[in-house]
Amino acid sequence: MDKKDLYIEKLNAQLKEWSASIDGLKAKADKARADLKIGYYKQLEDLKAKRDTARAKIDELKAAGDGAWERMTTAIEKSWSDIKAAFDKAKDG
Repeated sequence: MDKKDLYIEKLNAQLKEWSASIDGLKAKADKARADLKIGYYKQLEDLKAKRDTARAKIDELKAAGDGAWERMTTAIEKSWSDIKAAFDKAKDG
C-alpha cells in the first residue's frame, strides 16, 4: 500500500467516525424536548453537509494523479480541521 492509499484510508476512518457521531446526535435529537429538536436537527443537517464535503474531498484525492495528491493534502488538512472542529463543537454541545 502506498502513501496515497494509506492517507485515504486514514481519512476514510475519520469519515466513518463522523458518521457514527451523526448517528449518535440523531438519537439524542430524537429524544430531546420538542423545543430543542429544531436546533438539533439544524445542527445535524450542517454536520451531514460537512461530512458530504469531506467525502467529496476524498473522491478528489482518489482521482488525483500521483504527483498532484500530495499538493492537495494541505488544502484537505485545512478542510478536515474545520470539519473536525464542527463535529467537536456538536459533541460538546
